[in-house]
Amino acid sequence: MLGDYRISGRRAAEISASVERAVGAGALAPGQLLPPMRELAVELGVNPNTVASAYRTLRERGVIETAGRRGSRIRARPVSTARDSVRVDVPAGVRDLSLGNPDASLLPSLRDSLVWAAERADERPGLYGEDAVDPELARLARAEFDTAGVPGGPVAVASGSLDAIERALAVHLKPGDAVAVEDPGWRAMLDLVPALGLRAVPVAVDDEGPLPHAVERALRDGARALVVTARAQNPTGAAVSSGRARELRAVLAAYPTVLVVEDDHGHGIVDLPVHPVVAGEERGGPWLFVRSVSKGYGPDLRVAVVTGDAETVDRVRGRQRLGPGWVSLLLQRAVVRLWRTGAVDTAAVARSYGQRRDALIAALAERGVAAHGRSGMNVWVPVGDETGVVARMLHAGWAVAPGARFRVAAGPGVRVTVSGLGADAGDIVRVADAVGAAVGPGVAGRRYE
Repeated sequence: MLGDYRISGRRAAEISASVERAVGAGALAPGQLLPPMRELAVELGVNPNTVASAYRTLRERGVIETAGRRGSRIRARPVSTARDSVRVDVPAGVRDLSLGNPDASLLPSLRDSLVWAAERADERPGLYGEDAVDPELARLARAEFDTAGVPGGPVAVASGSLDAIERALAVHLKPGDAVAVEDPGWRAMLDLVPALGLRAVPVAVDDEGPLPHAVERALRDGARALVVTARAQNPTGAAVSSGRARELRAVLAAYPTVLVVEDDHGHGIVDLPVHPVVAGEERGGPWLFVRSVSKGYGPDLRVAVVTGDAETVDRVRGRQRLGPGWVSLLLQRAVVRLWRTGAVDTAAVARSYGQRRDALIAALAERGVAAHGRSGMNVWVPVGDETGVVARMLHAGWAVAPGARFRVAAGPGVRVTVSGLGADAGDIVRVADAVGAAVGPGVAGRRYE
């Protein structure tokens, strides 16, 4: 059952650690069946309750899953094997469109803003016991939230979107709880959920966001939280429309205790309006709206502004105090300077990504290949043979991201990041030709929900 590997240990913690080490080292593969608890207890000479406790720990840590009489097996993507391990080795001379980075030429210079923030720090250094949020950043963020129709609420600052989402899930949910996540969806989110001991429930998406009937099914089946991407969904480029937001709010109205986390992934790079799912009089439960500066101002600027209901924001701040304490006020003030000076022309950035994205989708359509990318910097291409397409694209000189990084139950696909493409038509044509040849006849046009 386990090949050459033998689980060891006398205590539950030792047994679970033995399994987790083996998963991390590759000695136990995803999908591999574990021995029945009584059988392993006999082999190790321990009480069956000890093995049961070890298996329970492994489930809570996202390493194994149990399906009743069919037994326990290593998860298809255990926490010990993060989705970063599903990587493409890019040979020399191959153009890399797999990483999801913004176009560096569209990022603003941080020099003047950091110097300005440093000068303020020289005048008045940040010290222990001060407010964790720069008041001017809070004022500017709240004004932007108001403009976008995000409900009123206190403002907090986190070290990026995932940091804020992790803290919100951790303070509201307990190990074993289910979280409804977009599928395909952000790979970091799909890793985070099991890492917290939670269970991911996939929710299908189309170009306008999560499908209401899929959300309804997930919540009806007991999901305690829903994570939604407002714009520039990764990897599909979906953006929640006004109609879809209304439909989702209607579904959520029947589940007032469900935590709703909305990530405005496209802040600074998308000119489509935000239609917040968390808005509306009917929503009285816990919620969080997150807006990171990473895509528009640079991934290394680890600042995200957050708002939500007072209790959730207070819990997130409390959790933060137990860890890093606060996000550097130096970075917060640099963001203030960037916002005040209009360092990013969102319309121009959105137009640049949009021209490349739309041109690639149109070129693929001419070759009989359906693709998706309503907003942001990525194009999602459903395919029949994901591994084969990635390999054939590499052979043609292009690296694309395998869809396995981004999906739970959704069909196979590949993600193409357009920020690595030139603005001229030549790049677009060459990539479209390569994708068309890699996909081949008879498999184009499959939908990703």
